[in-house]
Amino acid sequence: MSLFSSRKSRASRKRIAAGAAALLAAVSLTACSVDAGSSDSADGAEPSADFRNVAAIQESGSVKIGVFSDKSPFGYVDANGEYAGYDIEYGNRLGQDLGVDVEYVPVEAASRVEFLDTNKVDIILANFTVTPERAEKVDYANPYMKVSLGAVTPDNAPIDSVEGLEGKNVIVVKGTTAEAYLEKNHPDIKLTKFEQYTEATNALLDGRGDAWVTDNTEALAWAAKTDGFSATIPTLGETDTIAGAVAKGNDDLREWLNNNLVELGKENFFHNTYEKTLKPVYGDAVSADDLVVEGGQL
Repeated sequence: MSLFSSRKSRASRKRIAAGAAALLAAVSLTACSVDAGSSDSADGAEPSADFRNVAAIQESGSVKIGVFSDKSPFGYVDANGEYAGYDIEYGNRLGQDLGVDVEYVPVEAASRVEFLDTNKVDIILANFTVTPERAEKVDYANPYMKVSLGAVTPDNAPIDSVEGLEGKNVIVVKGTTAEAYLEKNHPDIKLTKFEQYTEATNALLDGRGDAWVTDNTEALAWAAKTDGFSATIPTLGETDTIAGAVAKGNDDLREWLNNNLVELGKENFFHNTYEKTLKPVYGDAVSADDLVVEGGQL
């Protein structure tokens, strides 16, 4: 449910349309580029302008936040054409605390770094797992979520270990931690890669893969609402964190985000957001404390 007024809801729908055009342009750029490999890439990107600090964002009256548009229940467009999900609730609150409107810009996993590097967005909140490689290209704020990898497989052909994935056709989304982890640690596993999450899940549904490896939060959520599939490997690899990110060198905005996380922690914002957006999906199978980080501190 949107936090905006009806005026802002109309504006939001306009921004979704504008954001979709930006996404199509990004997809075209990705399709024409040399293989970006297993991590978000900004190769060949020309910065369009200097990044915006807090004062510039407030003066403009809006903040541009990059989010997923197809990754329910974290960031997606609902039946009413409105952005919704766990990351969206956080983004809405950032807009409120900055005193500005929020312009959501849809991104794909492999375009997150590029959208920051070229200043298409001010902040990325697209389930952005913190990794050393990405931290060389963007500046992360403190975390607001914990995550590891997991795998979804069909109930009629379950796979319950990473060893069981060997010799199988494993689906991943390009530019994700899953892709990087499997290529580095299990290079013998055959990967079928897709640009978008909807493409990946459709491939699994159609039988074009034996398993889908993704964030375990996503694996559990998707399996819970999809008959005939289960998160048979609920935890894979090490536990990581998810955080908002800003352009490299934008210390002013990063520090503002960190200070804001401290204030949000005082009201248990992310636990409340979990109850609103994730609890209906996970039920009692997952504890909020297993996923949520308050105040930016583990």
